[in-house]
Amino acid sequence: MNPQDPQNPAQSNSETQFATVKDPARRKLLKGAINTGLVAVGASTFPSWMLPALAQGEIEVPFTDVPDTFNPQPVRPGATHFQDTRKISTFFTNNDDFYLVQHYGQPEVDNATYQLRVTGLVERTLNFSLDQLRDRPVIEKDVGFECGGNGGRLFHGLIGNATWRGVSLRDILLEAGVQPEGKEVVFFGTDMGEEEIRGRKVPKAFARALSIEDAMNENNMLAFEMNGEPLPHFHGKPVRLLVPGWYGVANVKWLTQIHIQDTRYMGRFMGRDYVTLKREMVGDQERWVENSVAKMNLKSTIVRVTRSGADHTVMGFILNDGTPIRSVEVSIDNGPWQAATIDPQSSQFTWKLFTFNWQGAQAGEHTLVSRVMDANGKTQARQEDLPERVSFWEEFGQFPRKVMIGA
Repeated sequence: MNPQDPQNPAQSNSETQFATVKDPARRKLLKGAINTGLVAVGASTFPSWMLPALAQGEIEVPFTDVPDTFNPQPVRPGATHFQDTRKISTFFTNNDDFYLVQHYGQPEVDNATYQLRVTGLVERTLNFSLDQLRDRPVIEKDVGFECGGNGGRLFHGLIGNATWRGVSLRDILLEAGVQPEGKEVVFFGTDMGEEEIRGRKVPKAFARALSIEDAMNENNMLAFEMNGEPLPHFHGKPVRLLVPGWYGVANVKWLTQIHIQDTRYMGRFMGRDYVTLKREMVGDQERWVENSVAKMNLKSTIVRVTRSGADHTVMGFILNDGTPIRSVEVSIDNGPWQAATIDPQSSQFTWKLFTFNWQGAQAGEHTLVSRVMDANGKTQARQEDLPERVSFWEEFGQFPRKVMIGA
């Protein structure tokens, strides 16, 4: 939803206030609050917010649902990397801690010889060197996302939040001139693997596709910087696709070709893998339905509980497709839902960190759970209320956590 959407007048009024603020840091604070739906009046109403690093005298309360064997490791070449979400300490994820998944290795690409080609059903075939891309108008966005396979087994650690800089994908497609018969835009990476298809082994590049409409979204970029640094090798150096609001698999790394075609792209990671399989009603018939992992579902989860004296604080994060957030709530031991506070740094496509002040915590084990609601009234469901699922893709149901409060 655009901040000036006429269906959301509170946001439109706040955008007017935002435009009058001259201090850059304060502008960013206000802009984040606007995009999460937090601002309806002046900035003086913002609650105080502490970054999630432990304050002096604050003690982390351990979860009792985390096994002793759970031990996230530092980044290793070629390995999947996930965060220990209990240790989130900054709004922006360090480049070395932002999650990593790759399927065909981590290819080295020479910046000096790098070429990005735009081919297929276009009026003009385009070729760009890295310097030519950098010479184009640069855009910057704060974007967080998770892997399509992120879930409770890794305590939702396949996640990250960063500032990205690059160039507009839409502008490049407009420059190439997509022909009327073009239906899909396919993004090919440099990373290659061998796939066996009907008994024959063939070389395949990692690739994903977007419809023309989705590809033309003004938020999409070809990113070459991450948190103020050139895009790191593991994160797709020198250029990756960034599709805000979508699961990480859409953000093709080591990008070298953009191809427009008139048929659906059905490569492994579009048509056979990263595909959900769930039972749901189709009209009046119950069927097993397959869908390619695409936009992020509405999700929240609790990742930390701390104690300072007799006070306890519950912290978590929210992710979704960019739809403004109406509220996030916490329930203790199946009790009433109580409102939590969203970090005002949050903006449309970032993760949204939240805190809840837990009053009167009694000694013993407790079950905590969060749920989030967006501006359209969509509410995060309990796991048991979601359709039966075979694959582990798109795990977004409520995620209860257990903690032990000492006497």
